[in-house]
Amino acid sequence: MPTLRPSIEVAVVMQRVKTTGPSSRWQPWRWELADVVMQEDGFGITPRLLYKNDSEERWLHTGYRVELFKDDAEGYHLNASTQTPGWFVLWRMEEEASISDEPIAKPEMVSLSYYDAGRWLDAQETVEQVPAPAPVVAWLQAFVDEHHVVELKRRKRPESFRALTDRFGQPASVSTQKKLGGEHG
Repeated sequence: MPTLRPSIEVAVVMQRVKTTGPSSRWQPWRWELADVVMQEDGFGITPRLLYKNDSEERWLHTGYRVELFKDDAEGYHLNASTQTPGWFVLWRMEEEASISDEPIAKPEMVSLSYYDAGRWLDAQETVEQVPAPAPVVAWLQAFVDEHHVVELKRRKRPESFRALTDRFGQPASVSTQKKLGGEHG
């Protein structure tokens, strides 16, 4: 029987805001993460427009499960121990418009792990962070307290104590004597 991992259901709010300044000539709008909220039954199952005016629009994307894994306890610890623990959201732009007249930003994954966010950033993905509410941080901290094991730092042996080897791994010797021969003979 599989063990159940701690998890919560969340929804993601993405917003499109009007760009100001010189860059607005090339990009009149930009997308950004607005919030991550707890999933509610009334949200439905499809993305929906929450709000729209001349300078902003907000979309609600539902049905994201955030699971906590024992082997990622250090990643959760790194998040929980910061000044403002938060949600990490990987999102991408639609290739073609599916529910709106224009393509919209769609969240792909939500996590509470620094390591997940780091891997996504290393893969050149768009990742943004928003603060997590206190009950979620308390839930995360309880998991960290139960599963995170601090690894002791081992002292590194000074380089002067290492055995000398050549580039092929064979023992090498060092001499302080002058070589005989050559030009001066």
